[in-house]
Amino acid sequence: MSWLLTLGSFVFKNMEKTWRWFGRKDNITLDMLRQIGVEGIVTALHDVPSGEVWTLEAITELKAYIESYGLRWSVVESLPVSESIKYGGANREQLLENYKISLANLGKAGIKTVVYNFMPVIDWIRTDLNYKLADGTSTLYFDKIRFAYFDCYILNREGAAADYSTDEMKQVNALNKTISEEEKAELINTIIVKTQGFVNDSFKGNVLKPVELFNQLLELYKGIDKNQLRANLKYFLESVIPTAEQYGVNLCVHPDDPPYPVLGLPRIVGNVDDIEWILNADKSPNNGFTFCAGSLSSGLHNDVPAMAQKFAKRTHFVHLRSTEVADNGNFMEASHLEGRGHLVELVRIFESENPGLPMRVDHGKLMLTDGDTKHNPGYSFLGRMFALAQVSGIMAAVDSKK
Repeated sequence: MSWLLTLGSFVFKNMEKTWRWFGRKDNITLDMLRQIGVEGIVTALHDVPSGEVWTLEAITELKAYIESYGLRWSVVESLPVSESIKYGGANREQLLENYKISLANLGKAGIKTVVYNFMPVIDWIRTDLNYKLADGTSTLYFDKIRFAYFDCYILNREGAAADYSTDEMKQVNALNKTISEEEKAELINTIIVKTQGFVNDSFKGNVLKPVELFNQLLELYKGIDKNQLRANLKYFLESVIPTAEQYGVNLCVHPDDPPYPVLGLPRIVGNVDDIEWILNADKSPNNGFTFCAGSLSSGLHNDVPAMAQKFAKRTHFVHLRSTEVADNGNFMEASHLEGRGHLVELVRIFESENPGLPMRVDHGKLMLTDGDTKHNPGYSFLGRMFALAQVSGIMAAVDSKK
């Protein structure tokens, strides 16, 4: 087995196989995960609104529940950074204080790896959640022209057209003449409601006017450029890293997905320079990186294996997925054995440079009966189980060469 149980602690010689689980309401149960070879759980207190304190009691209760299945709570994904912290709102200090209390409580409970992101307004972006592949499976897909249409014609964002090339705008304008009302509604549902509803408090529940709400959130970032967003991130790190150090918690920022500016918003975790800036903003080893190969590989400017080699020592958690990217910027989730993520090489690098890191497969395909079950987008059961089998084989092959 890839783990040894010693005095109540898990000691991993290879990457720890973890799985993102959305709590007791998840129709994928811990018993199912134990049966397919999962070793650690990646989860959060999903019922606690962003910005509120995670109590020690709530943390320890969920931790005990996970451990009752012979698993461990390996990683928090995510302890959300409230929008007001990102744009520097009036209640930032209170939200930072709450964040520090939550970090301290996680450390007291023995949970030592915490993921967060600093993406304004919107988390990961796709325009199709069920893109059909030749083998009958489906995957997540990003169509740049449809996204530009959403930006220019649905949001009607001021100055949006300037963010796209002349040729792209020709295609957007042509699409505007043919797109149906049903397609427009599906774009709104895909980009805002379905993909943000389970990760972003602003869109949880029955949002009656998602476009109006989305534009209100965009308005909060008026005048916030890349330098200001970086300054706000540095302020966040200076506030919370001392608490992380005190309680032995590793914070690890997640890359932007996709890793470039969108919707007029700055994105500051998308390339080598960005990551270097963040890790230098606070040189504490507790200020680290979530190496998401899928997010990074969806930018043609990124050499993913080279980035893994460069940042392996400051990486605390790894997302193993991959993408295929077309020259026009469209991209889709690839097989975990293919694509720009080069996962075989990544496993070699991380097991050599920083062994024992928790990793999870991510954004599995929809296959077989996955489409009949209500999963969060990108978090199917059979598709991710298949991906876990692929990655487990990669790990075994790499281990056999040591």
